[in-house]
Amino acid sequence: MSITRDLDPDLFRHAMTCFASGVTAITTQESGIPSGLIATSVCSLSADPATILVCINKNASSHDVILRTKSFAVNLLSADQASVAKRFISSSGTDRFDPGQWRDGTTGAPTLIDSVVAFDCSLIAVHDGFTHTIVVGKIEGVTVNEDVAADCLLWHRHGFAHSSLRAS
Repeated sequence: MSITRDLDPDLFRHAMTCFASGVTAITTQESGIPSGLIATSVCSLSADPATILVCINKNASSHDVILRTKSFAVNLLSADQASVAKRFISSSGTDRFDPGQWRDGTTGAPTLIDSVVAFDCSLIAVHDGFTHTIVVGKIEGVTVNEDVAADCLLWHRHGFAHSSLRAS
């Protein structure tokens, strides 16, 4: 494997903004205190067993909490939930969690009541990803909210966007 050492990191980050990615709130809870972060690097891994992976910056305040609790939830935000993402980005600790919007999942991780989808996961593997940790979760529970708007909140070109999930 060859790694290009002279690639400008800012150019790489800019190029990656061309990918539209779903905005998720990754959450956990330790000793009754919720913790979380916003992530766009999330994807399915396997259907059998049902697993998902999330890339978490090692400097994120919730990184070590997720590794300790060995559980987390992946909450896919709807286009109407940009305020949730903004609160997670601009606040810290428990201030990120607006009371009444969250409930405990099977693992104890907070799940967003009105998210498009909430995956409740137990951590089953951790891999080094340089500045990030690749976290693999086994799906212990899933909630799909059919009543929520079909548009997911996306991150694209340094800002929030949305796109209809309906086929043309």
